[in-house]
Amino acid sequence: MIRFNQFSLARGTKPLFDHTTFTLNPGEKAGLVGANGAGKSTLFAVLRGELHADGGDFSIPPTWQIAHVAQETPAADKTALAYTLDGDAALRAIEARIAAASAAHDGAAEGEAHAAFADADGYTAPARAEALLLGLGFTLDQTREPVSSFSGGWRMRLNLAQALMCRSDLLLLDEPTNHLDLDAIVWLEDWLARYPGTLIVISHDREFLDSVCNVTLHLEQQQIKRYGGNYSQFEVLRAQQIALQQSAYEKQQRTVEHLQSYINRFKAQATKARQAQSRVKALEKMELIAPAHAASPFTFEFRTPDSAPNPMMVMEDVRCGYRSEGEPSVEIPIVDHVMLSIQNGQRIGLLGANGQGKSTLIKTLAGTLEPLGGHVREGKGLRIGYFAQHQLETLRPDDTPLQHLARLAPDTREQELRDFLGSFNFSGEMATSKIAPFSGGEKARLALALIIWQKPNLLLLDEPTNHLDLETRHALTMALAQFEGTLILVSHDRHLLRATTDQFMLVAKHRLQEFDGDLDDYRDWLLQHAAEQRAALKAGAGSNGGNGASGSDGGADSGVNRKEQRRLEAETRQKLAHLKKPLQSRITKIEKEMDALNAEKATLDAFVADPASYEPAQKSKLTEAIRRQADVNARLEALEAEWLETHEELEQIG
Repeated sequence: MIRFNQFSLARGTKPLFDHTTFTLNPGEKAGLVGANGAGKSTLFAVLRGELHADGGDFSIPPTWQIAHVAQETPAADKTALAYTLDGDAALRAIEARIAAASAAHDGAAEGEAHAAFADADGYTAPARAEALLLGLGFTLDQTREPVSSFSGGWRMRLNLAQALMCRSDLLLLDEPTNHLDLDAIVWLEDWLARYPGTLIVISHDREFLDSVCNVTLHLEQQQIKRYGGNYSQFEVLRAQQIALQQSAYEKQQRTVEHLQSYINRFKAQATKARQAQSRVKALEKMELIAPAHAASPFTFEFRTPDSAPNPMMVMEDVRCGYRSEGEPSVEIPIVDHVMLSIQNGQRIGLLGANGQGKSTLIKTLAGTLEPLGGHVREGKGLRIGYFAQHQLETLRPDDTPLQHLARLAPDTREQELRDFLGSFNFSGEMATSKIAPFSGGEKARLALALIIWQKPNLLLLDEPTNHLDLETRHALTMALAQFEGTLILVSHDRHLLRATTDQFMLVAKHRLQEFDGDLDDYRDWLLQHAAEQRAALKAGAGSNGGNGASGSDGGADSGVNRKEQRRLEAETRQKLAHLKKPLQSRITKIEKEMDALNAEKATLDAFVADPASYEPAQKSKLTEAIRRQADVNARLEALEAEWLETHEELEQIG
């Protein structure tokens, strides 16, 4: 059992936990939720033994093995499979015993070690590690590639696979879905449902929490409160508590009435599509849980768009992809033969695995990426609002929210701009502060505000929830559900997809096609498709050894064809290398700067955490350290986003 009793802990001068008490029983699966900065990651550090109580006590069974996902991955030459197997430390220790006994020619010790290896299921370990990697989206060939060949997002998947490989009693997962596509998320949910140990997971994905967790731990006002049930059940229980307060209850009623009027309008139109009916159910569920967010400081709505053309945009045989900056003739197509007519009022969710081209298609629709071929026609009066995966990079760190908005509306009165920013929780001094030290969630809110100000009639959103906490995700979901324009959405947040779209399209095998079903159908399709793919990969790997002399009708022609195929493959590799080189150079430069900043950050963090730094004689030095700490954190966050973006560009190239 995990037990916290009157537990208190502060970081620097900021108290995070104050005499809080709760327990977690063996085998329970808990979702850890709370606002950003409430102390979720700090609690994980306590559980890992990296931080200790200032007051009260905390206990965990001393024999428990704890697994967590490492935040960094060494650029090792070992294969992805070997790296994953390293997660089973007990098995690696037995292998070391076997090697030592063999080197010492100690037959008895070697025999005992081999028996222990068998008892530890050592002979099935490679197959189990392979299954983890395949489930997380790696191909069979990739499991044999060196760790150093993978980009940032895929290295995080390797770290997750290594944590799952560990024989753990307690598994700690901090935002495990951040680097996963929907396919891998569905697989992970299925795996965690069968995990026999105790699980604590931090996540902003409500459907993931609902699927995996049977306990919710809520961090608020320096307390950790335990609720039985998943996240949706927690919302209802918390809503009942909030509704006891009269002011919160009145706000709740206004929210419900506003949402109900929208549901009533929508029901009149939603008569046939299963997806539409699913959306009505989701909205009705939102009506029930709205009170849980009545105390949220952040709600907003989209401005009514101007009249829109119909069709809004038509794509005819469009080829989406990339051209080399140095050699425009070098093309890398990602999605081919796109035929799409976007009608006014459509609400489309784009589904598909990472790397299939969802973001590339969205960029082409937004006009930030020229099509490689085909025709794109825009209707007169079309106003596009585009939120990219890395929209935060378009913001200017040394400018204020007010300056960002004033550039879009130079002739608008400052008070009107301030009032608009206030509706996004940028009020008072925050509206006139540089955004460099803002959190990722605050920058994402500002980016959304700038898009909404322009009153788009076509919204193109590519993973808009990546930096948002649960409260802000809820506010965005409510606002999008009532948006009166046309919407195309890419997201791995299934709750957002269910509540705001009524039609799905699938990007698979580099083609765009209709998906006839809802998200539950898509989940079933993914699990079946993944199982078939893994079986086909294993069958293919098993039969490769016997194909050398088969096929008697190829003759010289088959030799020529193979030669031509090798030539084309070499040419393609050369083109890809040409496109990758500047990106790889940029990554090296970013990593060098991040290494220097991380070293400085460690020094600053140690100084700020040291009680001696708060002596009067250290006041000016402490003030400067805190200011510099904010600058370093903001720069690191910007560099990390740039690093991830560059790696994703590399992934899309090949």
